[in-house]
Parts: sequence; structure tokens; C-alpha cells
Amino acid sequence: MSEESRKRRSWLDGFMAYALPTGLAEAQVRDNIVVLDQLLYALWNLGENLVFAWTPQPQGLSLLVAPHPLLTEFTQAAGTAAAEVQRRAQLLDELLAHQNHLSAEQFAQTATELGITPQHISLPFAPDAGLGLDLVAAIIARYGIRLVEDRAVILFDAVGFSLLSPLQQVVQLNSLSCSVNAAYAKLLDREININFARTTTGDGFYIWNRMRGIEANVELYQLLQFILADNALARERASRPDSVPLLRAAFHVGSHYEFYQSEGLNPTSFSYLVGQVTIELARMIDRALPGQILLGKFSTLMRDEHSGEEQRIASIDFVERTRRPLKALNGLSLAGAEIDEIACYLTGRRNAQGEFGISEFEILDKHGRAHRVYNAKINIHRRAGEPIYLGLREEDLPAFPAPVTVC
Repeated sequence: MSEESRKRRSWLDGFMAYALPTGLAEAQVRDNIVVLDQLLYALWNLGENLVFAWTPQPQGLSLLVAPHPLLTEFTQAAGTAAAEVQRRAQLLDELLAHQNHLSAEQFAQTATELGITPQHISLPFAPDAGLGLDLVAAIIARYGIRLVEDRAVILFDAVGFSLLSPLQQVVQLNSLSCSVNAAYAKLLDREININFARTTTGDGFYIWNRMRGIEANVELYQLLQFILADNALARERASRPDSVPLLRAAFHVGSHYEFYQSEGLNPTSFSYLVGQVTIELARMIDRALPGQILLGKFSTLMRDEHSGEEQRIASIDFVERTRRPLKALNGLSLAGAEIDEIACYLTGRRNAQGEFGISEFEILDKHGRAHRVYNAKINIHRRAGEPIYLGLREEDLPAFPAPVTVC
């Protein structure tokens, strides 16, 4: 099988995870995916154009397709009043945040507002019956940009990475990749199948769950814990300390744009993130101490996968929610010893009554902007092994360059 054929097969396999129409053979669904993708590829024109919106038709799709500079030209046209700029920016954000198709009425209104003439593509099948509208949306997403408000993202950073030789850097990044894979395998043992993605920062990784919602974000926090645990155990076992990275980690939930870069003459099969959440994480990790785990302060609407309702979840509430699912991981084996308990919490100072609060810290970045964070701890107790302590205690933070704003 050629390299191009392998890429095509891997790309198609990713779409087969979606709920497929009943009564259609998998081979027919694959053929339908290829037909739609080829039509979209022609409109994409080697990356010149983006699909901004779409609506299904009985035997095809109507789409709003325009060159990518429209994103800035629409909101920043010369002579546009400030109030109108704000209105247009909000309209564009709402459009990019819309994950699925528009109704025929919404589609027509959006076309008029953006000044785009709709384009129609004919298909040899009805979109809902031949692929399913969720799958159609996933295929079209490769040819557009989406705004996501509620996805959690992890940032791992290898301490002192830039001081290493190129060979040592490769070894450390490979070690971190192994820890990611090992952690993923552990969660799979308990049928926690995280559809995670990652991109390198040069000295670490951004990692996120392609799925969205409360449960998806909680599962990503579990992945963070097991990655750090595997990394800590690897450092204990390593004959050379520089072969395994000393990590600092940050976790945050926030908005970002999701897009697909060009790879050769095609859009990549995996997405990239850029936006407020990645900016916040970079500022957090820049001030984090070696071995520290930081959690960003957030208050975000997240969808409950079971009820379908949206709930506003704040950082402290989120950590509380992660504790209950952790009990299901008791009994998993780490380095040959079964887990008795995983305790995750945010650190704080003891008050006069002997109770611990939660400290909120303020990081000032190089631009003087403030970013609020919490210091996280994770303790993994094993039945026949030494405990694994991850993160720093409150008393370990005198060198943390961030004042406490709330105790």
C-alpha cells in the first residue's frame, strides 16, 4: 500500500467512529465520504477558500464559501463604526461556534449579512441518508474554522529543555510521548476512550480531547494525572536523569479557534488550536515551578453529555467533579502495584480553625496582564508500592512568582 493510500485509509477510519446511517454498508459510506470530500476539496482551492456555513438540500448541499481574508475584512472594514465592528465580530463568532448546519432561513440571512452568494453541490445521495448530518458536519469542518468555547487543554513543558543537546531533547520528547501512550492505555483498561489530539510546542505538548462536554473534560484531567504518574515513575527508574523530562503542567478550559492546516495539497486529518486558552496556558507555564501543576481560573458553560443541557462550571467545581470518577480507577496497576486511591485537590492555607482553604494566585505576564490560577496536587496511593505525589504543596511555593489574591 502506498503512503498516500495509507493516509487516505487512516483519514477515512477517523470518520467511521461517527454514528452511520442505518441500512448502508460501510463500504458505501466510505464511497460517499470520498465523493463529498472531493467536491469540497475543489471549492477549498488549495486552502484559498473556507466554508463558513452550510445547509442540506434533498440531493446536495448549499454552502457559503469565500476566501479566508473575509474573516478580518468583514469585522474590520475601513470606515466601520465601533459599534458595528463589535456587532459583526459577535455575528462571526456565533457563526463559527455553530458546529452543525444552519436552517434554510438562517442560511439565507447569513449569506445576505456576509455578502456571499451561496454555492450548491449535487450529491448522488441525500446527505442525511447517505452519511448522516453529524458526519457531514465533521467532513466540512476540515475546510473551515470553528470557534470552541468549552474545551479543556493541557500543556506539558519539559524543564530546562533548551539547555539540552539535540539528541537529549529527542530522547526526552520520546519519553513524554511514551508516558502519554501509557496513560491512554491505562484509561482504556477501564473503557475510558479519550479521543485525544496533541501538537508539539517544541519543548512539550498541548493535549486536548476532540470530544466536548463535562465528561470529556473530566476524562482529560484523568489523562493528565496518569501522564504525570507515568513520567514520575519513569524518572525513578531511569539510569540517566536527563533521559526523562522533569515536567511542569497547566490545565485550563477556554475559547479557541480550531482549524486544519495544509499538508501537501490537502488539509490535515487532524486539527490545530489557537486562541485564548492556548495563550493563557503559555502564560501559566511560563511562571510555573519545576514539578508544579497549575489550573487556570475559569467559569464556562459546558454541555452535559447525558442530559444535553448546558451547565456553568467553575474551576473549583470542576475539580470536585473529577473526584467521583477517580474511584472507578481504583485497582488499576501502576508499576506493578494496584491503586488504592487517587486524591486530587487545590492547595490552600490552613485557617485558625484548622481548615484548609483554596489559594488563588495572580500571574502577571510580560504585557502586564493578570491571569488567575490555582495550585493543584495529585496523590496516588498504591496498595503494595510507595505513594506517588504529583505537584507542589502550598509550603513549596515561596519561589512561585505569583502573589496570593484569595486564601
